Amino acid sequence: MAQHTLELPDVDLVYDVHGPLPTADGRPPLVMIGQPMDASGFQAQVPLFDDRTVVTYDPRGLGRSIRKDGLVENDPHTQAQDLHALIGALGTGPVDMLASSGGAVSALELVAAFPHDVATLVAHEPPSDCVLADAEAVHRARIAYTRTYDERGWGAGMAGFVALTSWEGEITEEYLARPAPDPAAFGMPSEDDGERGDPLLSDRSWAVPLYEPDFEALRASPTRIVIAVGKESLKVYTGRTAIGVAERLGQEATVFPSHHGGFMGGEFGYAGQPEAFAAKLREVLDSAS
Repeated sequence: MAQHTLELPDVDLVYDVHGPLPTADGRPPLVMIGQPMDASGFQAQVPLFDDRTVVTYDPRGLGRSIRKDGLVENDPHTQAQDLHALIGALGTGPVDMLASSGGAVSALELVAAFPHDVATLVAHEPPSDCVLADAEAVHRARIAYTRTYDERGWGAGMAGFVALTSWEGEITEEYLARPAPDPAAFGMPSEDDGERGDPLLSDRSWAVPLYEPDFEALRASPTRIVIAVGKESLKVYTGRTAIGVAERLGQEATVFPSHHGGFMGGEFGYAGQPEAFAAKLREVLDSAS
C-alpha cells in the first residue's frame, strides 16, 4: 500500500493505492469511498480484492485529509470536485467505484457532473431524502437528534440517530412525539464529552441527505449505475432511500448481503458480512465485462 497526498488549493487529500498503477490486468482501479467514514472503513474489503488495484481516500476534513478553506460543511458538490481531481491524479481514465452512504451521494453528483470519470458505480444505500414521501418528517427527526446532540453530547445524539436509522417504515407523528431515547439503551455513554463537531450528529453533513441528485443527467450518463441495498436494510431509512433512488433511475435496487455497514468487519462494532459483500460486489462488477 502506498499513501499519497493530492495538494489542492483548499484541501490536502490523502489517499491510499493498494496495488500497481497502471493496473496489472488493465482493469480500472476500484475506488472505495464513504462519508463521513474515511479510508479505514474499507480495511475489511481491500484484502478481498487483492487481484485488483484498490484506491481508498479520506474525504476533505476527515481522517488525514486536512482542509485549508476554514469550512466544516460536508457538501456533495465539493466532494465530487475532490473525487474528480483524485481520479485525474490516478491517470488511469475511468474507474470502477464502490460508494457507500454519504459517499454514494457524492458519487452520484460526480457521475452527473463528470460522466466519463466512472465506468461502473455501485452506490450502496445513498441517504437521499428527496425520494421519500416522508422526507419532511425525516428531516424533523434529524433536527431533533441534532438538537439533542447540541444539548447533551455524543451519546444522547447517537442514540437519537440510531433510533431514526433503525426505524422500519415511514417516520410518523407518533415517532416524532416520542421522547429522546436513553443512550444507555443503545450502549452509548450518558456523559457529555463537550465535543460538538461530529460530522454525523451535527448539522455539518445535512447537505448530504438534503442533496437532490440530477436524475436526468444520471440516466443520460455512460456510467453503469447500480444502486445497492442491504438485505437487512430494506425497511429502514437508508434502504428506503436506496430503493427510491433506484426507482427514479428506472431500475430495481440490487440486494447485497447484510446491512448499511455490510462491507465492514467487526472493528467498528456492528459487524457486517465482508466476505459475502465482496463476493456480491465482484459479481456485479464482473457482469459489466
